[in-house]
Amino acid sequence: MTLDFQGRVAIVTGAGGGLGRQHALALAARGAKVLVNDLGGAVDGSGGSVTAAQAVVDEIRAAGGQALANGASVTDFAAVQAMAQQAVDAWGRVDILVNNAGILRDKSFAKMDMDDFALVVQVHLMGAAHCCKAVWPHMQAQNYGRIVMTTSSSGLYGNFGQANYGAAKMAQVGLMQTLAIEGAKYGIHVNALAPTAATRMTESLFPQEVLQALRPEAVVPAMLALAHESAPTRTILCAGAGTFEAAHITLTQGIHLGMGADVPEQLAARLADVTDRAGEQVPQSGAAQGHNEVSQALAAAAAAA
Repeated sequence: MTLDFQGRVAIVTGAGGGLGRQHALALAARGAKVLVNDLGGAVDGSGGSVTAAQAVVDEIRAAGGQALANGASVTDFAAVQAMAQQAVDAWGRVDILVNNAGILRDKSFAKMDMDDFALVVQVHLMGAAHCCKAVWPHMQAQNYGRIVMTTSSSGLYGNFGQANYGAAKMAQVGLMQTLAIEGAKYGIHVNALAPTAATRMTESLFPQEVLQALRPEAVVPAMLALAHESAPTRTILCAGAGTFEAAHITLTQGIHLGMGADVPEQLAARLADVTDRAGEQVPQSGAAQGHNEVSQALAAAAAAA
């Protein structure tokens, strides 16, 4: 099966360079009309110019594709709404949103300024929420949509010096989980991509041979799979260096201890049983936790009767 995007309209944020640029070029090469968004700022979010976005648009057009440039900051909801409308006015619909825009303000938590913490959360989490909110009514009306969040292993598993970035990236997974549930009846699939790629945000972290393996192009297939009409929903794909994995948020079977006075001591003594991963599940919604807990409580009560 060829992953074809003919007739689809895509918005890619942070697409003026690095991974976002590759996403935009790949979607356009496969037939999508692409709105290329980029604030044009520095890695830390300072400054701004539409030049970077326009350069990618020029590349797409030179290759025979259709594209428009947009310089909105994802932190500005009004500007993001205008961005979505720009795509609709030009092409009549919005089928795909790739939330790729982001900044870094790395420091250990002890040394981190809380303004820098808030700004990273604002760009990554609120930026993604703004973009989703702007395209959501259009996707609902057409009963079709594909949204790709850009999460990170820093959020899924932690990383020194990235408390702000990790918190924001994991929050995007939570947003994805709920939007996928709410979007199901409208044909809106929402997924998350955790890339490992050599971009200007990561170029100082790795030696040259590793940077070569981690070319942004190697991540793009995962984005295409999540943005295509055949995409799953509520899936977290990890990608880097041509390797692809999936991350899952699971719930163990756990144990029922009741509400006796010595339950804290019992729990401390039996934490290994609680965290035992045998028979764990990937819940279909947050209700699975409560269902598991109440079921065990009722079973224990019945056994004691």
